[in-house]
Amino acid sequence: MTARRRGKAPSQADVARLAGVSQSAVSRVISGNAATARIPEETRQRVFEAVRELGYVANPAARAMRKQRNDLLGVHTFERVFPRGSEDFYFEFLLGIEERAEETGFDLVLFTSTGSGGGERKIYRNGTNRLNLADGSILLGVSTDRGELARLWYEGYPFIHIGRREVPGAEIPQIIPDYRSASARIVERLARHGHRRLGYVRDWQQMEPYEDRRLGYAEAVERLGLTHTSPDSHGSHGSHGSVALDGAWLDEVARGAATAIVVESVGLARSLREQLAVRGRKIPDDVSVAVLEAASADLSGQWDSLVIPRVEIGRLAVDRLQEMLDDPELRTGSVLVPCPLITGTTIADAVG
Repeated sequence: MTARRRGKAPSQADVARLAGVSQSAVSRVISGNAATARIPEETRQRVFEAVRELGYVANPAARAMRKQRNDLLGVHTFERVFPRGSEDFYFEFLLGIEERAEETGFDLVLFTSTGSGGGERKIYRNGTNRLNLADGSILLGVSTDRGELARLWYEGYPFIHIGRREVPGAEIPQIIPDYRSASARIVERLARHGHRRLGYVRDWQQMEPYEDRRLGYAEAVERLGLTHTSPDSHGSHGSHGSVALDGAWLDEVARGAATAIVVESVGLARSLREQLAVRGRKIPDDVSVAVLEAASADLSGQWDSLVIPRVEIGRLAVDRLQEMLDDPELRTGSVLVPCPLITGTTIADAVG
């Protein structure tokens, strides 16, 4: 494609002509409704290419209005995240956001309205971006609406997302914990303790942060020439909060198929400990265990694990958003945040 307009701000009609599609199709793609409208992926990509080439930004009047700053930063969550205690997954993110906003003279507005009876929180209501009240917003949550992220990005609204999310056609700005490198370093630590036969227990989640953990682990296992075994199914939650693990696989581990196991959550690690104990195996005397998730509040915990620096990430999100407000050209940049490793009591030298 080659750009066809100069000077005047491009419109949706210009995008439609360059992409060779109808204006209604452009509207649906940019609004994140392409899937429900059954617009083919090839058409979506042509629209995205035309948008990038023309420099199209939806609703330029709204962008002009946002130049008049009111020193409000929004925090939008895609599901309920009010902390129920200091162990809550989101507590430290919110703490870091609040601390840094206060230090830099910004007030916060928390967007919590759901807009639906299912508890899913939406950015747009009746076609209107509710976040416009704030100069820019920090977005977080597991149940991310990628269609809304795409629409928000194409409209030029300043935001940053905590956690890696793939949004086709949109290079959304993100603060990304470097799970991939941290997982590889955990494998390297196990190798230094003489472990050559590893196991891996995955949770049921299929999101990008878990993909990063699995990729980092797999790359390190291959690079170091280690062997690997994994249960046929992921850990599934049973009654009373327990996590069911593959019994046949656990029997193999008890017979020596793996001398060290990497697990994706503390809950899985606890269930693994219980179910190995039933088979006469103790952590770390017989089997070492490392965990790929821990909050900075868990630094005194027993598990050898990576740390998600949540307070730091919250603070970085505020700083990055403020930089974007000062320079809109930064709206495609992301920040990769190292995840430190902590030494607990669950890794020992390999036996046998």
